[in-house]
Amino acid sequence: MINKVIAGDCLEKMKLIEKSSVSLIYLDPPFFTKKKHVLSNKERTKVFSFDDLWENNKGYAEFLNARIEVMRDLLKEDGSIFVHCDKSAQHIVRAILDNVFGVENFQSEIIWSYKRWSNSKKGLLPSHQNIYFYSKSKNFKFNTVYTAYSETTNVDQILQRRTRDKHNKSIYDTNEVGEAKYSGQKKGVPLNDVWDIPYLNPKAKERVGYPTQKPLILLERIIQLTTNENDLVLDPFCGSGTTCVAAKLLNRNFIGIDQSIEAVQLSQTRIANPVKTESNLLKKGRSSYVNKDKEALSLLSGLEYNAVQRNKGIDAILVNSFRDSPVLVRVQKPNELLSEAASLLAKAMESKKSKKSILIQTNHDEQPNEVIALKGIVVLKSLPLQIESSLGSEEYLKKVS
Repeated sequence: MINKVIAGDCLEKMKLIEKSSVSLIYLDPPFFTKKKHVLSNKERTKVFSFDDLWENNKGYAEFLNARIEVMRDLLKEDGSIFVHCDKSAQHIVRAILDNVFGVENFQSEIIWSYKRWSNSKKGLLPSHQNIYFYSKSKNFKFNTVYTAYSETTNVDQILQRRTRDKHNKSIYDTNEVGEAKYSGQKKGVPLNDVWDIPYLNPKAKERVGYPTQKPLILLERIIQLTTNENDLVLDPFCGSGTTCVAAKLLNRNFIGIDQSIEAVQLSQTRIANPVKTESNLLKKGRSSYVNKDKEALSLLSGLEYNAVQRNKGIDAILVNSFRDSPVLVRVQKPNELLSEAASLLAKAMESKKSKKSILIQTNHDEQPNEVIALKGIVVLKSLPLQIESSLGSEEYLKKVS
């Protein structure tokens, strides 16, 4: 069964796995959303679906509890289980895990946070899911992952050792003459329980069209935290096979189980040819995407707009539209001809189907009526430019009078 994906009910198939042989179990079970999930692959050649329908909480709890009890017996003493859920079932999942594994073996509630666009109904837009981390015993395997220090961290916090005074208050440690003690080598800050990992966007290379597909980066992090190479990872609701693919990429053994034949076939295809989308967001950080000129955007003060990142032709989009089309805004940059700015804005208008856009002129290089012959572009002088022009006109009138 090792390094295979098996079709069938995990309650029955897990009985074939040797007890106390698994180092990590990750499961993303049905969430009790009370609906049927359907999605197709990119080529529209296959449709994947699964039912998430139960009559009541009791039926769902019994279904999940029976399977998690079996999973506990499969784990090694140093093994761990991660259970993925959202708001519709987290209270049920947490109660079952407390009962089966014991409250004392609860380790963390991980918040997977992400940004998603949605036409939200009344209320707050859901942008996170929960992952409950329990161990089989206190002697669980854990590989600490370190992250970068916060931008607000000062040098002393990094370099100086901390200790506690007689009141148990954390203070900087000093020697007999009052000099700060060096803290030694620092790897960074241990990983916390809020993970900012991007949701798979519709164009991601690894996306296969399976409902509830999770990013490989998320599963790789879980596997790296609690297993070593050659350890066995089990996913009893493997769906599109993300856990198995991540395990293979990290040189772990795996077993996947799913009731859907289509899901098993999809998993096998992905395992044979793993595709992983690299996340520039995780590599560079969110701040790297904030690349718009604040000075340029300051010229739009007083207007309702949405700033646009990573687009050469647009700085902002007005909240108000024009004839059911977006109003794009571009601010002329230093050392940029007005005609160059207009050309970039015109291209953006064409791709975004804009019927009217605004170009803000910031220097005197060209006259708008001489260079702008592009339909739909309105050229407005910035306030500083208007003031300069006004002062210049007054100087001219003084000279000729």
